[in-house]
Amino acid sequence: AFLLVLVLVSSSGPQNLASATNNNAARSATVKKFLSTITIQSHPNTPDSVRSAVSVPGTPNTQSSLVSMGTDNAPPGTPKAAAETAANAGGVPDAVKLLIGAGGIYGAFLYYGSLQEDVFRFVAPDGTKFTQAWFLQVLEALANVVIGFIGMQLTGPTKGIPLRMFGISGAAQVTAKACTSLALANGLSFPVATLAKSGKMAPVMMGSLLLGGASYTVREYLQVAAIIGGTAIVSMGKKKGSGSSSSAMGVFYIVMSLVLDGVTAGFQKRLKTETAKVGVKPKPYDFMFWTNLFMCVTAIVIAGALGEINSGVAYLMANPEILSKIIKFAVCSAVGQSFIFYTIANFDPLVLSTVTTTRKIFSVLLSIFLKGHSLSMMGWSGIALACGGIMSELQEKASAKKKKHSS
Repeated sequence: AFLLVLVLVSSSGPQNLASATNNNAARSATVKKFLSTITIQSHPNTPDSVRSAVSVPGTPNTQSSLVSMGTDNAPPGTPKAAAETAANAGGVPDAVKLLIGAGGIYGAFLYYGSLQEDVFRFVAPDGTKFTQAWFLQVLEALANVVIGFIGMQLTGPTKGIPLRMFGISGAAQVTAKACTSLALANGLSFPVATLAKSGKMAPVMMGSLLLGGASYTVREYLQVAAIIGGTAIVSMGKKKGSGSSSSAMGVFYIVMSLVLDGVTAGFQKRLKTETAKVGVKPKPYDFMFWTNLFMCVTAIVIAGALGEINSGVAYLMANPEILSKIIKFAVCSAVGQSFIFYTIANFDPLVLSTVTTTRKIFSVLLSIFLKGHSLSMMGWSGIALACGGIMSELQEKASAKKKKHSS
């Protein structure tokens, strides 16, 4: 909770606060000096030698001395200049900022993944399972709306945002997330689902090739093939059970989730184009609030149409154990997104990509070791192949960034 408050407050401009504090102190010192000068000049018992040594307020010398008290004109090396430099620097080293951002993302989303798996593996005393995936999206999006609204108020809301594209993007995004939940609800294991979601580049490449005439390098094709192939090997490397048909439905839903990820990416690009056209630049918490608001509305409509709201509430009331897990799951989602925005605000996208990519790998490994998943040697080779594709993609991004800077 303390880290979340720190993220929200830092987003509202800690540098401005520190600068304002120093400027107020400088003005206070100026006023005190001004008043003391008047007192010395006007007091009847002041010796002439002292009176002549102190300039009368309003003369050029006094004006110059008063101005020099401010930090704006303090020469380098003076305490006031050093205070101003510290204020502009924000007082927080980049290493500490990275620790806050990366630590928050790891902590929130590692626990988020664990809770998501627990929710769909939960079995009630009567043998029923939680299958209301759209109702779960309502609760998750609602938590993000609350945190997004708080952050937006602290940083100041942006006016004139084109909400239509936010609505389309939010609807596509929540549908993709719901398909992931449905994949888990239909028997797909969490490690397989997470690895599969790491192959988002596949539908993006396919869409670009078919519709946009884009071209990709051999390495990019190999990276996607490694992630998809590794995921398939992990799936085949698990011990076979009786839920083969459910697993087939799980595969269908995760493929649909990947396709919708590609669609969402296209809508998000159009959203940036639309905001640029009207001369508006939404802040991070504007994106978080408006996107999740439309996600929540979409989820409510679909969950209501499917009857999941009433059945979901009844299931949670009958099983308080899973209710606490879902509340924590929703909170972790909102907190994790706040740390993502904090990291975006302080570092370049490559840092965020590194953190989120490695987090997925650790989520898979934690699930295998802590949730009792049994893998054969073939399954572990699939893990290695998929992780190799993920890390290769990350290394390629880092190399491209270095070339861009060098040129």
